[in-house]
Amino acid sequence: MHVSLESILANRRWVRRDTPFPHVVAGDVFTPDFYTQLHTEFARVERDNPQVFRRNMAGYDASAADLGNFRDGPFGVFASRQWHDMIAGVAGVSATGDVSGSLHHHEPGGKSGWPHNDLNPGWFAGPPAQPDEVRLSFVDGVSYHGDTRPPGVAARETIRAVSLLFYVGNPDWVPGDGGETGLFANLDTAARGPRAAVPPVNNSLVMFECTPFSWHAFVSNVSNPRNSVVMWLHRRKDEAVARWGEQSIVYW
Repeated sequence: MHVSLESILANRRWVRRDTPFPHVVAGDVFTPDFYTQLHTEFARVERDNPQVFRRNMAGYDASAADLGNFRDGPFGVFASRQWHDMIAGVAGVSATGDVSGSLHHHEPGGKSGWPHNDLNPGWFAGPPAQPDEVRLSFVDGVSYHGDTRPPGVAARETIRAVSLLFYVGNPDWVPGDGGETGLFANLDTAARGPRAAVPPVNNSLVMFECTPFSWHAFVSNVSNPRNSVVMWLHRRKDEAVARWGEQSIVYW
């Protein structure tokens, strides 16, 4: 992805909301021309590689294709240092340059997910990223979950710092379709449903800092698929532990 981020961003007025926990939403994120490139590429992946979007996530009614496989096309914007630094700045976090991301697909009728906060560890190969680069997960045989790595390959443990979902390649959404990202005040009241829900409107996003209180989940989609780019920025583990304590990290 070699295009300037400034030339493809459309909406510069992103909205911060505080209920039920701090999060940011934005619509019309990219220019129409660039969004069309993203939409077309997602459709191409579905058409040419149908096996990519078969349910392949254990315990989760969805499928995912690793962002690193699409870094050379328009989806490479999400693996660029410009995007990384902008998102870290909006969230107000000190991020490491490590990114885990994927294209996500939910078939119609997918089951609602369980509320979780994404305060999980992620493992990356090699030394820390330089200021002008991004390191992606699942590189050099290092498992993002920290359970496998080749002999002699260095790996670093980080903690998720920012979660982001960007909606792309979806049918027009109307209330009642489902497929939103539900946001919850706490686990005690989760059974009543989300306190807020962000709909899967194309070329829009929702993002938030990963904290012990960032409870969220996929809301069942009734009749349409839901497609998105899901990605996480990361922070150093010692910073997360100093802020929230070791007991707050949700290990795999």
